[in-house]
Amino acid sequence: MNYEQVIGLEVHCELKTHSKMFSSSAVTFGQKPNTMINEVDLGMPGNMPVLNKRGVEYAIRVCHALHMDIDELLCFDRKNYYYADLPKGFQITQNQRPIGRNGYIDIDVDGERKRIEIERLHMEEDTCKQFHFHDFSLLDYNRAGIPLIEIVTRPHIRSGKQAAAYLEKLRQILLYTDVSDAKMEEGSMRCDVNISIRPFGSDKFGIRTEIKNLNSISNVQKAIEYEALRQEKVLDKGGEVLQETRRFDETCKKTVVMRAKGGAVDYKYYTEPNILPIRLDHNWVIKIKEDLPMLADERVEKYIHEYGLSSTNAHILVASKEISDFYEETIQYCHEYQLVCNWLLGDVQAYLNKNDMTINETKLTPQYLGKIVQFIQDNIISSKQAKKVFDELMVTGKDPEIIIEEKGMKQISDPSMLLSIINEVLDTNEQSIQDYKAGKDRAIGYLVGQIMKKTRGQANPKVTNQLLMKLLKERISDE
Repeated sequence: MNYEQVIGLEVHCELKTHSKMFSSSAVTFGQKPNTMINEVDLGMPGNMPVLNKRGVEYAIRVCHALHMDIDELLCFDRKNYYYADLPKGFQITQNQRPIGRNGYIDIDVDGERKRIEIERLHMEEDTCKQFHFHDFSLLDYNRAGIPLIEIVTRPHIRSGKQAAAYLEKLRQILLYTDVSDAKMEEGSMRCDVNISIRPFGSDKFGIRTEIKNLNSISNVQKAIEYEALRQEKVLDKGGEVLQETRRFDETCKKTVVMRAKGGAVDYKYYTEPNILPIRLDHNWVIKIKEDLPMLADERVEKYIHEYGLSSTNAHILVASKEISDFYEETIQYCHEYQLVCNWLLGDVQAYLNKNDMTINETKLTPQYLGKIVQFIQDNIISSKQAKKVFDELMVTGKDPEIIIEEKGMKQISDPSMLLSIINEVLDTNEQSIQDYKAGKDRAIGYLVGQIMKKTRGQANPKVTNQLLMKLLKERISDE
C-alpha cells in the first residue's frame, strides 16, 4: 500500500537577550556549570519573576517575519510538572493566548513551492541542562530561564525533505531577524517531530509518534525517513503503530523508543499569578515591524533586480548571513556587484573551507576586499596579482594598497610607458617579428614574455597585447 506522511514540527529557539526571561542572570553558553544563576533561576521561595522586555520584542520580530497575527494582550500561564530539569516544579509559558498565531513559511522543494502553515508561536523559559552518567545525573542551571520561543506548525509537511527545507528557512529567518544564533549543535535551536502515515487519499490521521530533541537539520530528515518506513512496515504486517515518544540514534541511524505515550499529559495549566496581563502598545508593535532588518528573501530580490546577480548566486550569498552581511558592507566601498560576489563565492569561500573558518574570524575586511576588486577594475593589478595580494592579506592583515607597494605589483597601464618598452623589445628581437610575419603565433607569446620580464611582470596584459599587435603590424607594413 502507498502511504502519505503527515508531519508537524515543534521548534524551540533560545533568544540571544543579555539576561534571562524572568531574571537578571546573564544568558551565556559554555560557562562553568551553575555560575550564571540567581535565586529566581533556582526556584527559591519568595522570588518574583520580572519580564524581559527585549525577549518580548524579539518574539514580536519573529511573529512579523512569519506573517502572524499578534496578540497585544500579553498573558502567561504556569505549566505544572515535576521533573529534574525544572527547578520551580512549573514552567512559565503561554498556553491559551500565544503571542502569535496563523503564520506561514513558503518553501521550495524540487522546483515546487509549498506553504507551511504555522499554528502558533509562544514564549516561555528554558529548563536546566541534564548530564546523565551510569548511575547518577548532574544538573547545570545556567540554561534555566533563558528566553525561548516555541514555533508549532500545522501538520502540513509531507516528507523529510520538506521538513529540512522548512527548518532551513526558519533558521534563516531567526538569523536575519537577529534574535538568535540558532545553533542546533549548541541547543539554541531544537526540534521535535510529530509524524504519522495514512493511505493516500485518506483524510483520517494515523497514530503519530513523537521524535524528541533532534540536534541537526540533516538528522531531522533522516529520522523522518526512517520512522515513516518503520511505520509502513508495521502496518503492512497487520500491526498497529503505537503512540510513543522516540529518539533518533545517530550511530544506528534509526529511531528508538523512549517511553510510551498513552494520552495527552495534563499539565494543569493556570494563569501565572505573579505576572499580570500586559497590554502592549500598538505603536511599539508596529515600530518593531518597521525596524525589522532586511530578510533573506528581500535580499535575494535586491541582488537579482538591482545588482544583476543570477538567482543561483543570490541564493548562495544569503544562505550564510555572515557572507551576505559582508557582501552588503563590501559594496559600500566598491560598486562592482558581480565581481565582489565572484570573489566571495570563489577565493574567499575556498579559503574559509580550507581553513575551517568563518569570514568574521579572518583578517579580511569589507573595505580591503572592496579595494582588491577596485584595483583590478582600475587596472592597477591583474587578477593573478590580486590573488597574491589576497593570500598575503589573509596572513598579515595588511592593507592591500601597502602590499601592492611592498611587492612592487602595481601594473603599468600607461600606453606611453608601454610603447617605449615594447619598441625596445621589438628592436632586439627582429627574428620574432619575422616569425610572426611567417604566421608563427608563438612569436607573440615570446614577445609578451620578454615585455613582462623587462617590466618585472607589471605590464598590463590587456594593454600590452593591444599595443604589441599594433606595433607589429606597423613594422611589417613598413618593410
